[in-house]
Amino acid sequence: MSNQEGEEVRSSFNRSSVTNQTKDDALTCDHVYRSAYLFFVTVHSLVFLVGLPLNGFIVKFYFCRAQQKASSSITVYLKNLAAADFLLCLCLPIRIAKYASNSPTVHSINCNFATAMLFLNIYASIMFMGYIAANRYLKVVRPLGTHILQTVRAAHIISTATWVFLLAVTNAFIILSFHGQRSSTSVPVRCEGSSNGQFSSLYKMTHTCSTIMFLSVLVSLVFFYYSTARQVSLAQQRQPASSSSTKLAKSRRNMLVLVSVFCFCFVPYHLVLLPKAFRWSCSWSTFLHYATEVTIVMSVLNVCLDPIIYFILSKKFRTQIRLFGSRVTVHNT
Repeated sequence: MSNQEGEEVRSSFNRSSVTNQTKDDALTCDHVYRSAYLFFVTVHSLVFLVGLPLNGFIVKFYFCRAQQKASSSITVYLKNLAAADFLLCLCLPIRIAKYASNSPTVHSINCNFATAMLFLNIYASIMFMGYIAANRYLKVVRPLGTHILQTVRAAHIISTATWVFLLAVTNAFIILSFHGQRSSTSVPVRCEGSSNGQFSSLYKMTHTCSTIMFLSVLVSLVFFYYSTARQVSLAQQRQPASSSSTKLAKSRRNMLVLVSVFCFCFVPYHLVLLPKAFRWSCSWSTFLHYATEVTIVMSVLNVCLDPIIYFILSKKFRTQIRLFGSRVTVHNT
């Protein structure tokens, strides 16, 4: 009996030692992490100050004017992309507060709510950019007909289903993160540093699924661009100076801009996503933390780069920009 009790005591001591060692390692890494926080505060603040009014103008254009009723499927996707970008801007103040403050309350709000909402809107942007690319691709391969997926009704159904799916996953993640919290006397830098082992497994599984979803969209975008470029090449060989060749060349340019913005904003983050989730040591953790924070900044820059997509894909938006520019010029003179 005494041997059994001794084994239990030693086992409990070992588990406690491992837990304490893990916490000590996290604190050591966290001490290194905080040295670059001024940079992240500054960059996120600049993105917020530029992105909020810019996307506020776009949301006003799409939702508060005569544009309220979408006339095409591409308009539906652009409206949803604009909504995702605007909501992403609204998530930035809490992220800025996380870098600027060492408050346990700010840390809890950021990890249990703001981060989940941030990535909800990032992945909404990823999905809607994929839908926009698919829509443009179908227009190239079926110039004289309308595929069922190009109808306004289908676009509304797909958009609603996307939001419902992402909101359901996000809500489940938020609920589980609250239940998975462990008490701590210090404020860890990494959100996963304040969760128990079971939530860490969920964290890895979530990142794996997110990476698979991202890769699916990325492969689709590359296929759409390659197919569009091939159609342009064939058309130019048949009739180099025809109007159809010119339209196809414009479609290829638009697709290239879309793919370029997508790759710049989202590829770097997903290159470090899985290594970060499955990191092994504090030295790797330090590098991957910096890499993740920098690539999240690149993902957030999406709110400043997406207006390029609205401009090249929406004639009405271009007209509105020109009218706004002319009003500003007249007012200044």
